[in-house]
Amino acid sequence: MNATYLALRERLANDLDVLPDKPEETPDSTLRALWFAAAGSPRSATAAALGELPALAHDHAHALEHFVTRRLAGEPLAHITGRQRFMGLEMLSAPQALIPRAETEQLAGASIDLLQSSTASRPARVIDVCTGSGNLAFAMAHHVTDAEVFGSDLSVEAIDFARRNGRHLGLSSRVQFRTGDLLAPFETADFIDHTDMIVCAPPYIRSTKVEQMATEIADHEPRLAFDGGPFGVTILMRLIEDAPRFLRPGGWLTLEVGLGQGPALTKRLQRDGNWQDVRALADANGDTRVLLACRS
Repeated sequence: MNATYLALRERLANDLDVLPDKPEETPDSTLRALWFAAAGSPRSATAAALGELPALAHDHAHALEHFVTRRLAGEPLAHITGRQRFMGLEMLSAPQALIPRAETEQLAGASIDLLQSSTASRPARVIDVCTGSGNLAFAMAHHVTDAEVFGSDLSVEAIDFARRNGRHLGLSSRVQFRTGDLLAPFETADFIDHTDMIVCAPPYIRSTKVEQMATEIADHEPRLAFDGGPFGVTILMRLIEDAPRFLRPGGWLTLEVGLGQGPALTKRLQRDGNWQDVRALADANGDTRVLLACRS
């Protein structure tokens, strides 16, 4: 390793604050990702861990130092590099949408498993609500190649960005995006009682806690994507109420939930006659983070 790498790595090791929901970001992976970006070959932290680092021209070295300074000031790594890995997809990342988190891969994996185990003779119809950058929608389309996938978001900027991601990933023809509030864009006969899965990683942070969040999130990512209302469950409760009208019998509602929200929401689903099979999935720490509910 050259002197530039060692000096910058020491800065990052001493001063970098890594958020728990971005475990892939270490001083080394951060520096490697910034190095590739400075050299004009942007990669996510995950992808940057692989391969030889390119040589840096003089102006590239200045860009790298500037990138490190921006990162230490709290700007998200994914915004500086413009890349974030999710379910094996090297996605674009920008301030218009929430940065995909590794923890959401549990929801994606469980949803994909349900679709792949389906015995239906026709392609599954999937709606990704609160789609943001489109990460869940694209993961569904990529891993379940015959699925018909749709995404919705209240933010026009997020939908425009998701479409950019579709072009970047070569999946534009596989996912259709619509702007609107939750399931409102799908109030048609094609979707009502004819949807096989509704998947959502919604905003679930209490409004009162938003101001206490890390600067890296609160100052750089869209509040609409993480503010879940007074109790953090506004969107989750609305989906539990609205989803049965859209799902066919045997269709699935799959949700990511915040820490501490799982037990109460599980009981809410179990008491509701619209659901015949409710499953709560825990993360590595034993906390319920994913709920799966099958339509009666």
